[in-house]
Amino acid sequence: MPDRRHFITAGLLTLVIPNILCTVRAAQDDPADVPSSALSSPANDDGTRILVIGDSLSAEYGLPKGSGWVSQIARRLHDHGTGYQIHNSSISGHTTSGGISRLPTELKRYQPAVVIIELGSNDALRGLSLDMTRKNLAQMITWCQDSGARVILIGMQIPPNYGKRYADQFADMFPELASAYDTALVPFLFDGFAADQQMFQGDAIHPNEAGQKIMAQTVWKQLAPLLLELTTQ
Repeated sequence: MPDRRHFITAGLLTLVIPNILCTVRAAQDDPADVPSSALSSPANDDGTRILVIGDSLSAEYGLPKGSGWVSQIARRLHDHGTGYQIHNSSISGHTTSGGISRLPTELKRYQPAVVIIELGSNDALRGLSLDMTRKNLAQMITWCQDSGARVILIGMQIPPNYGKRYADQFADMFPELASAYDTALVPFLFDGFAADQQMFQGDAIHPNEAGQKIMAQTVWKQLAPLLLELTTQ
């Protein structure tokens, strides 16, 4: 194994092994409390980039800079010397159509090894066609996979007041796409705190800093094993 790959693997193991043990014990620990730092910007071509394409849930809407779930994962990767870097290409208010419009440029620019797709909530909140949302997500997944990137699809849910049938179809869309395209899946980004208003900002829609910590851990459970798999291939 090349020296650099051995170094990255060692760093990931320090993160993955404790996470696996916590999962076995059904623990719900928050991400490690690490010093604040700026996101590392991609500067190399060795396949250690992670691209996040999302909406306000990933863009630190209403939060102090550096406190969102993407930033927390970026610090964890950096502080443990894994060599992986994150570029957060999330824009508040964007729908899957926005993702379609900008993903090709981001893939070409960053050539990521992993793409985390967190889009669809704004489609549902606007009552847009789920067929269109599904088609857009499927296209984004295909583009990522064609570029050689692995995909993590982040699932969301909407309140039943949008109509139970629509809400159920929206929630089911993410695992169906993950199964059809063989991607990793975060079933529900708000898992563990969706009904706890203390975890949300004043708008009762966007998680606060406490909620972001849980979101980071939820995403991490899918991301860490995938990075270790890529590193040891």
